[in-house]
Amino acid sequence: MMREEYDFSNARKNPYAKKLKKQITINIDAGTVDYFKTLATETNIPYQTLMNLYLSDCAAKKKRPSLSWS
Repeated sequence: MMREEYDFSNARKNPYAKKLKKQITINIDAGTVDYFKTLATETNIPYQTLMNLYLSDCAAKKKRPSLSWS
């Protein structure tokens, strides 16, 4: 049964709010998605989670791509 009013005066902020994910749209090569989907099947971890873990690791280690233009 729903109350007419709720008391949030003692509520506290979500301590994990800074760790919330941000939804984006990104174009990724089909082969890359297939790689992570295969890895997801092998590890039983959703492929989007695997991609996020990999990118988070790159960001934490401040990895930069090595690009060379011919």
